[in-house]
Amino acid sequence: MAQWTSAVGATQLARLLRSQDPRDAELAVGGRKLPAYRSLADGVRLLVLEGRVPVAARLPAERELAAALGVSRTTVAAAYEALRAEGFLESRRGSGSWTAAPAGSPLPTRGLEPLPPEAGGSMIDLGCAALPAPEPWLTRAIQGGMADLPLYAHTHGDYPAGLPVLRQALADRYTARGIPTMPEQIMVTTGAMGAVAAICRLCTSPGERVAVDSPSYANILQLMRDAGARLVPVALAERLAGWDIPAWRQVMRDAAPRMAYVVADFHNPTGTLATDDQRRRMVDAAKAAGTLLVVDETMTELQLDDNPEPPRPVCAFDPGGSAVITVGSASKAFWAGMRIGWVRAAPDIIRSLVAARAYSDLGSPVLEQLAIASLLDTGGWEQAVEIRRDQARENRDAIVGALRRELPDWEFTVPRGGLTLWVRTGGLSGSRIAEVGERLGVRVPSGPRFGVDGTFEGFVRVPFTVGGAVADEAASRLAGAARMVASGATVDADTLRAFVA
Repeated sequence: MAQWTSAVGATQLARLLRSQDPRDAELAVGGRKLPAYRSLADGVRLLVLEGRVPVAARLPAERELAAALGVSRTTVAAAYEALRAEGFLESRRGSGSWTAAPAGSPLPTRGLEPLPPEAGGSMIDLGCAALPAPEPWLTRAIQGGMADLPLYAHTHGDYPAGLPVLRQALADRYTARGIPTMPEQIMVTTGAMGAVAAICRLCTSPGERVAVDSPSYANILQLMRDAGARLVPVALAERLAGWDIPAWRQVMRDAAPRMAYVVADFHNPTGTLATDDQRRRMVDAAKAAGTLLVVDETMTELQLDDNPEPPRPVCAFDPGGSAVITVGSASKAFWAGMRIGWVRAAPDIIRSLVAARAYSDLGSPVLEQLAIASLLDTGGWEQAVEIRRDQARENRDAIVGALRRELPDWEFTVPRGGLTLWVRTGGLSGSRIAEVGERLGVRVPSGPRFGVDGTFEGFVRVPFTVGGAVADEAASRLAGAARMVASGATVDADTLRAFVA
């Protein structure tokens, strides 16, 4: 049985290799000119580490790649042999060669745990992409929910589909966005994580393939691993220009995933925004392949820069919800402590999700649902979200300026929305920077947490959760961590005092 789950064609691989910064291979060996086979091997290795070529992707035959690159077959054969020796390639006669992660490589074996507030102290926590609650709207929401609570207190309190008043309010919001929606197409969940977990339980079985963006949201990747899913990563388009639709079509055709999980709006962690055309073509590809498309909209309302013609929601291209299941949440747009999420899908899918909920959490808290319904009914939601946008925009500009000043070699594209910045760390190990940074008083997640099988080692994710002087200090501590990683220095007590005093 073949060990690969996707394939990279010769033309595609040649294009990816030519798009690399020519300094990358030289920096790996101190600037010395490399033999052609070594340069090719290092180029493929870097593509795997960055996640642009996924692990378990079948590579083209030696003769095909040689023709696409305009080099000899001997050069390609030597490069493949070097990659096999380093653990980045496996081969089997009759099955070809496919990319791999070397034994002992750091794998993303867990998600992202927020630092407990009482454990903060002098630690700057950039691990969690969430902002404090927007006041006075949180207090007003709870007060509004409390006012309505007596109407429900005489019931048993279990509403597996969600409170009718909130289902109607959410359906009305989708209708206002141009997607006619009935309350029967909505199920309220305990956050977006609860929504995706319910969908996975209903729609996939252990061992089934699930295609995901590469990189993608770390906690969702871990949730799917724990559910026994076989993840098939699909790299984003070059320069974070949304989805690579030809790559998605190929994966859906070759790997036949039962489900795909994507983030179209201000993608976590990269901040990229899929175009209208990409959304339409993605839905078409999913329908043609029989793949259920799960779209995470948790960041959709956090547009920070003006966009005269924002793309339509992905579900606009499948308004009935038979091929596209949409997940939303109050966590990013309002407050993570308000654990209310929702699913929009076809009524029969919603009924199946509700029926299966009897074996999990039965329903979401009534008071929190009433609070969100009160916000939506009174117009407080829009006002609270506007506060959230202003805060995120201010923090984004502060952290971008601080990183450019303290770490000019680090590369990133400033996103137009969302809460996260995807940063390439100048050739340094993101895992090592995260390790040293935490000892210097700044907590940041490394790139491999957001990939499949240890990819994205050269990245960290920096959220827009701090601003002002705290953003400056965070960048300063990250710069200190970067210097230590580059020099191989260790963090002793004197160094700690110097950086966190």
